[in-house]
Amino acid sequence: MSIKVRPLSYALGAAVTGVDLTKPLDAATRAEIQQAWLAHSVIVFPDQELLPERQIAFGKLFGELDDHKAVPFYRHPEHDEIYLITNRKIGGKESQTKDTGRLWHSDHSFTTHPTTATMLYCCEIPPVGGNTMFANMYLAYETLSPGLRKVLDKLEAVHSLEHYTSSNPFFRQRDPDQIAKMHKLSPPVAQPVVRTHPETGRKALYISEGQTSHFVGMSREESRGLLQYLFDHSVKPEFTYRHAWSVNDLLMWDNRCTMHLALADYSHEHPRHMHRLTVLGAPCGRLLNAEELAAA
Repeated sequence: MSIKVRPLSYALGAAVTGVDLTKPLDAATRAEIQQAWLAHSVIVFPDQELLPERQIAFGKLFGELDDHKAVPFYRHPEHDEIYLITNRKIGGKESQTKDTGRLWHSDHSFTTHPTTATMLYCCEIPPVGGNTMFANMYLAYETLSPGLRKVLDKLEAVHSLEHYTSSNPFFRQRDPDQIAKMHKLSPPVAQPVVRTHPETGRKALYISEGQTSHFVGMSREESRGLLQYLFDHSVKPEFTYRHAWSVNDLLMWDNRCTMHLALADYSHEHPRHMHRLTVLGAPCGRLLNAEELAAA
């Protein structure tokens, strides 16, 4: 089988057609998909009617899947590999994930095994909005001055789930006991500010407004100006792609070289229901030591 790949924007993103993900894939097709993903960082498979079992089978072609023990409260009732992002009521209660992803971030960068690939499947989408934006962090790094790149190459930054929940106003609506348990399961980590992609060899910025609080060895106040510059620089329009979802889209993106943002551009009067898989990544970053934690 030979897939067809159509770029969707200048910066990143491509549509992949000519493949039926409801059926097992041969090695050659899987390799073609891998190459398209590495080349475009975000790929979409439109018109795929996937049961959870088939989405999981496809995800396993790219590595071990996360069972979401770090955020265990929002899993599919029958499949631990699927994390529900939905504004439907669950058990008669308001969904705790209806406003997930409202800040720019890279999935699970607050852990020492950050996500390699995320695969998000659209089950329901509002008639207008519900879009997701992506930023190319290769371009964000490569367009910085040589002097600044040299400085950043040597730095680490603190990523934490606690920063994400405290800086995101939508988390104030979540169950505080669940949030406290999530913080305990995911203590702050130090990640490289610049990450070299293990497959492409390109360097990418690895910071985000959602999960990066400050540079290791610096205070928040000292870090604030440069971090804000990098946040703003990373999401310039020429570095981004905005995906307008259709039902049965499967989107796959590379967290090692992209950030994403779920836009609040729709009404919760209409359902938005997604199934998310995440492929566990190789070790990256480290736990902070006692002195660094105290300084944080």
